[in-house]
Amino acid sequence: MRFKSRKEEGFQVFAVAGVNTVSFGITATNAARTGLLGFGVERIDHKENEQYFMTGMKVFPSVLPNPDETTRVSTYDHPIQSFVWDDFTAKPGGRYTYLFHPLRGTPKKLDRTATPIAIEVTTEELFTKGTHDIFFNRGAASSQAYAREFRNLPPTKIEDSKERQRALDWLSRELDEALLKFINQARPGDELLGCFYEFRYQPVAEALANAARAGVHLRLIVDAKDNSYTDKKGVFHKAFPRTENLAMLKEVKIPKKHYHLRQMRPNDIQHNKFMVLRRKGKSYAEAVWTGSTNLSMGGIHGQTNVGHWVRDRATAEAFRAYWLILESDPGALNGSSPDGRADNQAFTSSIEELSPTFVDDADIAPGITPIFSPRRGLKMLQRYVSMLSESRSHACVTLAFGVGKEFREALLQHDVDGPLTLLLIEKEDGPNPNSKNNEDWTPINSKNNVYKAFGAYLEDPVYQFAKETNTRLLDMNQHVAYIHSKFMLVDPIGDDPIVVTGSANFSDASTRGNDENMMIIRGDRRVADIYFTEFNRLFFHYYYRSVVQLTSRMRYRQSRTPDQAPQFLKETPHEWLNDYAPNKFKTKRVQMFAEMSM
Repeated sequence: MRFKSRKEEGFQVFAVAGVNTVSFGITATNAARTGLLGFGVERIDHKENEQYFMTGMKVFPSVLPNPDETTRVSTYDHPIQSFVWDDFTAKPGGRYTYLFHPLRGTPKKLDRTATPIAIEVTTEELFTKGTHDIFFNRGAASSQAYAREFRNLPPTKIEDSKERQRALDWLSRELDEALLKFINQARPGDELLGCFYEFRYQPVAEALANAARAGVHLRLIVDAKDNSYTDKKGVFHKAFPRTENLAMLKEVKIPKKHYHLRQMRPNDIQHNKFMVLRRKGKSYAEAVWTGSTNLSMGGIHGQTNVGHWVRDRATAEAFRAYWLILESDPGALNGSSPDGRADNQAFTSSIEELSPTFVDDADIAPGITPIFSPRRGLKMLQRYVSMLSESRSHACVTLAFGVGKEFREALLQHDVDGPLTLLLIEKEDGPNPNSKNNEDWTPINSKNNVYKAFGAYLEDPVYQFAKETNTRLLDMNQHVAYIHSKFMLVDPIGDDPIVVTGSANFSDASTRGNDENMMIIRGDRRVADIYFTEFNRLFFHYYYRSVVQLTSRMRYRQSRTPDQAPQFLKETPHEWLNDYAPNKFKTKRVQMFAEMSM
């Protein structure tokens, strides 16, 4: 939901509320900025009947010159020096009043006489009976919070069972709860169809096995392609995820009649992660679970992921039709032979008949449009590229495997006045060291009005910031450690937002090779607002860590002056207000909120 305050002494506050996150933008006239040291942020929780100032980590050096990793301060004394701010601690369905107190004066003698700007905010419910419920895991094991709360220990090495479960719950938020709830809603006689790339998370596998034993008509498609190989050093590598998937099916005792092994097209992967529910006696399916979340410990508790629960007959039926095509294990074992090519062409033709390829955004109807792969050619990928690059004001995308050639070429056409575009990627953008075409690689950056954040963590203590961990060190993810979600937002807080979300990585392989699913959701502000606030949470969490990694950490360790040290607030207004000069990144973010559709 979207909210705005009244104008108060030259200030106005705008807010976009998701489920757990509220994103704020604050506009201020030149007169209002005069002498401004920042904002004390007070929150009134109407459901809990609580009122308090929010806390922060940054401090005025003249007031608190030696903060450490345990330092937590109130914004009453150490304000937020920003016109964009996010509250990551909101509760689902919460009713809040936020009071932004403009603070002037000096750090040791703050002037609190200005009238606070009040804004009423209601967050979205997590579980509803509506069309969409959306569940993001934390996706931020690399954080000060995890270091502080769980001492960077892998959950498996936390001895106390309650504390171990608390760590798992913190990492997954309610993603695992939602997965289990989707399964457990099925009753005897209902049909539950599942299609999974990784099938190795025991709690969900056991829930599915129990559903089958209780009389649910369970049918699964599980990736079992034999892609085992022996490397140049003579080391044998087991088929993945086949080996672990088969082991889990055996461990939870799911009989063979309940699953099909996806083995054809072994050079591609069965990358889906969805379930479809059809009620007993009904001729149509009524709900689908989809998103980026693999059934693995790392998928649910580690890397960034989202689960998306849709209660829509047409969408569920489309996914059911797709499942029925995959049930026969279509395609060729050897695609290079004439017969193999024919089998693959028949397969891709059947998929394209099921879901369209759009020539223009105008062809995308309001509501939900499922898109399935594999497809012939790259027209659908090119449509995604055009959607992102031709946004009217603002676009965001998560790219787990880097910025593809198509996206790069399109974004390089932008100049500094183009739409603000944010890319959240797994690792630092750069030329592929294994590619022979690196001379063609060109960076995209602020000159194109593109800003990037990549997965990173604080490897060493940096002043009061504690050393962090990551999901590889927690033994959860070995390949994609940070950014695994696959979604794109086009003008998300405009009047016609578009959200693209699912299992596909916006790549050639995910378009022409893999079994994949996506949904294009147009015009649904609730969906867009939830994805927008969660993207903000993740992007700016990793944006700071990206900057630290790109900047000499030695400089931070040696810095003792407020203009260099990241833990310190600025002691005078002009020092931090300079970041809000015209055409700067932070100014563009404020403008985005000021121009949002209500």
